[in-house]
Amino acid sequence: MTTEAFSFSLLATDGMARRGEVKTPHGLVRTPAFMPVGTQATVKAMYPEQVRELGADVVLGNTYHLMLRPTAERVARLGGLHTFMNWQHTILTDSGGFQVMSLAQIRKLSEKGVTFQSHIDGSRHEMTPERSIEIQGLLGSDIQMQLDECLRLPAERKEVERAMQLSLRWAERSRAQFEKMGGPGKGRGLYGIVQGGDVADLRVASAQALSQMPFEGYSIGGLAVGEPQDVMLRMLEITTPVLPTTKPRYLMGVGTPDDIVESVARGVDMFDCVMPTRAGRHGLAYTRFGKINLKNARHADDPRPLDEESSCPGARTYSRAYLHHLIRAGEGLGGMLLTWNNLAYYQSMMQGIRDAIEAGRFADFKAEVKEGWAKGDLPALG
Repeated sequence: MTTEAFSFSLLATDGMARRGEVKTPHGLVRTPAFMPVGTQATVKAMYPEQVRELGADVVLGNTYHLMLRPTAERVARLGGLHTFMNWQHTILTDSGGFQVMSLAQIRKLSEKGVTFQSHIDGSRHEMTPERSIEIQGLLGSDIQMQLDECLRLPAERKEVERAMQLSLRWAERSRAQFEKMGGPGKGRGLYGIVQGGDVADLRVASAQALSQMPFEGYSIGGLAVGEPQDVMLRMLEITTPVLPTTKPRYLMGVGTPDDIVESVARGVDMFDCVMPTRAGRHGLAYTRFGKINLKNARHADDPRPLDEESSCPGARTYSRAYLHHLIRAGEGLGGMLLTWNNLAYYQSMMQGIRDAIEAGRFADFKAEVKEGWAKGDLPALG
């Protein structure tokens, strides 16, 4: 680990699509990047070595879950999150705010922060901007998030504006705590989070205000929370041009391959989503041929692999018939193999995106991804 300053380098552009690198104390993150979600210090059903071999430069950890179990203080005593989960590459932690709002049993919001009861055992906790940054500092993550309030859409404009303004005040307090704990001196980065729901002028106001604060990067939050894709893309179209071109842009919680390529086309650099891992555990494979539901009986006699040209053994060396059997029998190996395949597909797609931007052919690559994703579960031998 070094203590060099956090930085972002823009290496190539193709329209609004950007190819770059984020430098952190634990290495380079090639962008556009997809971050596998390791909610509780593990990417479910995967070994850390597998995740890295697939091409991931960064994984995401969840502040809310880790503060409750095993606690940030325990992780710090055990050497920090990188050592604890055996991942010596970049880690991004979210602020915990979304989970507090969506998972906690009882919660009370105030200017100070949020008090809530754990969904695990009912114990009471308080999450403030300062405490969120303290937890992330104890975990030792390379990229950290301000605490914000994330509303589910649709919501009334008055409520969206209230939450956006509160998030801006919390952004200032998060930044102050980050600097107090020496985050910049340790080479870490703190991202501000743009809010504003689906209200265009509020999105712009949030982005403009955050751009005046000295964040190392900027996240776009409060999307992919129930609104149609066209609404999400319209919010990106008005938000990314307001954000500094010299800083990375992270669209939180997104998403499908179609969402990702459309968002890259609008200037987004970083993504995370539970979709590929969750889908794998439920029998759904993502491939360049579209989605394949291995629960479907049509695969019971199909000897073909998911993708014989894939670099991932999970996709290349196991038949669809075998995967179908594992999923129908409830065997854990089925979910492991499909998760492996799905993350391989995502990382292969991200490498394709980066290569296409450098070659000036991103529009063509985007069309190829969208065509494959739209095919769905085709007949096994058709």
